[in-house]
Amino acid sequence: MIRVRGLHKAYGQVQAVRGVEIDVEAGEVFAFLGPNGAGKTTTVEILEGFRRADAGEVQVLGKDPAHAGPAWRARIGVVLQESEVPPLLSAREALALYAGYYPRPRTVEDTLRLVGLSEHADQRGARLSGGQRRRLDVALALIGDPQLLFLDEPTTGFDPAARRESWDVIASLRELGKTIFLTTHYMDEAQHLADRVAIIRDGRIIAEGPPDELGGPELGRTVIGFWLPAGVDRGALPAQLSVPLADAGGGRLELRTPRPVEDLAVLCGWAAEREVDLPGLQVARPSLEEIYLQLTDEDAR
Repeated sequence: MIRVRGLHKAYGQVQAVRGVEIDVEAGEVFAFLGPNGAGKTTTVEILEGFRRADAGEVQVLGKDPAHAGPAWRARIGVVLQESEVPPLLSAREALALYAGYYPRPRTVEDTLRLVGLSEHADQRGARLSGGQRRRLDVALALIGDPQLLFLDEPTTGFDPAARRESWDVIASLRELGKTIFLTTHYMDEAQHLADRVAIIRDGRIIAEGPPDELGGPELGRTVIGFWLPAGVDRGALPAQLSVPLADAGGGRLELRTPRPVEDLAVLCGWAAEREVDLPGLQVARPSLEEIYLQLTDEDAR
């Protein structure tokens, strides 16, 4: 659906995008992440056909967006980060208006149902809540029945309940076979929705892969943590662990292990043999947010 090779874009002396390469397969949700100023927006605008690349190969639905015509645009849907729904039209009227721009649109009623606006179909745009307006944004992008949907920060400003509802809408689009290119600053959103994630920093892709595998074996190590048992000297802890225990402060110990099952078995076997507890025992893999922060942190780099 999307193929990018050696993408470059500069604004004067500022290199906004430097050699970006992206592949997005049909039917997947692809999350494109990065801090402000990383080149994320420039890359997405080139893919959408709003901006031209300086160099590189860009193919979206088999065509270069910079030279694609109306037939190509009818095959994509775009939800911008900020937009204004028609204030004097009802949701149903707005969808009927936009449907007239496409050769083979979805039905208005089916689109309203898909985004959860059927009960508010006759409400004017100006009277819809913020979450309902965002749903209408998605509906307007869907009315042309696109193959590829760009969602730019679709849940910014939503409360937790509204965000979860929006996730259900996006998940339903995947079930329809749509391909989704998602940009978001919410790492839990990307982890929940995306099949694959790419992180851009300083105009370059610095990591790519499934959310649970991002960062590779080093950043993705499992963390085992517990408090030092009362009356137990640290020197009495087992020495057969794959990595040394580290002091996490306040008497808490942690190890970042590449072999969590083996190390956990050693620790639990040691505790059982001595009939002591491991207070506050936790086993966790770093979240996507933790890995993202490590990958994009200036000092860590």
